[in-house]
Amino acid sequence: MWTHDFTTIWSPCRDLLIGSYLGVNPNFSFPPFRRSPPRTPSLLSSTTSPMSRNDKENRDPRYGIQNSSPASRKRPASAMASGLSLGARKKASPKDPYVHHGRHFGRTVFAFPNIHALVANALAFNDENPPNTPQERREARIYVKLLNLIPGLKEIILDADPDEVTEVCASIQKGTNGGRADDTKGLKPAIIDWISPEDGEPLRPKLPRNSKIERGFHHPRTGFLLCPISMDWADEEVREQLRNKEISVSGEDWPVFLFRDEKFDSEEPWRGLLRSRLLVLAYKHVFTSPSSADDHSRATRSGNARLHGMTRVTAASIAYIATQVRFALSDAAQFCRSDYDTDSETFYTSLLDLLEDPEEEEEVTALIAWWNKVIFPSTLRSTTRVAPANSAWRLIKKKRAEKKALAGAASTARGEEGS
Repeated sequence: MWTHDFTTIWSPCRDLLIGSYLGVNPNFSFPPFRRSPPRTPSLLSSTTSPMSRNDKENRDPRYGIQNSSPASRKRPASAMASGLSLGARKKASPKDPYVHHGRHFGRTVFAFPNIHALVANALAFNDENPPNTPQERREARIYVKLLNLIPGLKEIILDADPDEVTEVCASIQKGTNGGRADDTKGLKPAIIDWISPEDGEPLRPKLPRNSKIERGFHHPRTGFLLCPISMDWADEEVREQLRNKEISVSGEDWPVFLFRDEKFDSEEPWRGLLRSRLLVLAYKHVFTSPSSADDHSRATRSGNARLHGMTRVTAASIAYIATQVRFALSDAAQFCRSDYDTDSETFYTSLLDLLEDPEEEEEVTALIAWWNKVIFPSTLRSTTRVAPANSAWRLIKKKRAEKKALAGAASTARGEEGS
């Protein structure tokens, strides 16, 4: 398999103008190139470590990128590693700030990245070798967002030696993987509470909070929520085929839980899409704290949004939550991006494709505004809140101004009498 050696793609970084290819920021450019001494390790060297046997909820696919001769700098489309495909895990300090940023990156920018390949491929883009395919253009956009998210990362990538860059990428990757694992673990029991009858009665049949074997199409409630809108869950034959896996559901065949009140309108397919109560509860659980997902409780600790200074919902974060909810409802034991049964990566990227489609801009803008109002209402209020003219604060300021004016007039009169 072909790949870039990091030292061989370092030189072409001098005149990168990624933004001009993306339409994101035509003035975007990197600092002047400064060569570091050549080092043996490659940014894209494949390193695989044994998967922990205890990590059964979030197991990443094992694949790497083999070293090859640096003779050519061209990127064969069929052979290059993708920055949008999850890579192998690497060790990093749990207190590493890049781990912290990586967690937020995975939740709000892109859920299944290969950080090493993402950086290397982006550095290879130049005037002679621009991003051409939709995947390459998305990869380049995500790289720009990564630089904007992490302070000082651009300087490290361009100025540091390959060893340091490799370590930083490994830390970001660890954060991305770890954040996803934590969210999967937290949503696994919580989802049972949210899909239970609102009158307090348990599900029938009852579903355990810490086991998934009876979820998915095996249970009437989770099966209904996961049933694609292209199929009729009320049809007994359809239910049996789904339970027996005679029908394989594609990630692009969206389930009914994505829609408000689990109702899909074939005449107006945007109606209620990505506005369901289940998605809102899961979003609050992940971003504003688990306790905030309870309508009758207030958050008792800072959530991930506050820890990262997040005050607006991103399209990628909605797709991420939808993917997590879909997995929590399923009977799958391991969160694998390319798992045959869940097809999570296809599901996630199909949502991103819609939310990033310029032709859907009007609907997406309305959707994001709706989410911001639901998740960050205080942020919206703070930008429009104006005290009325008869408020106590304005009346106090008015009286103060009047007293100052009277005092000034009196001082002027005394001065005129003295002269």
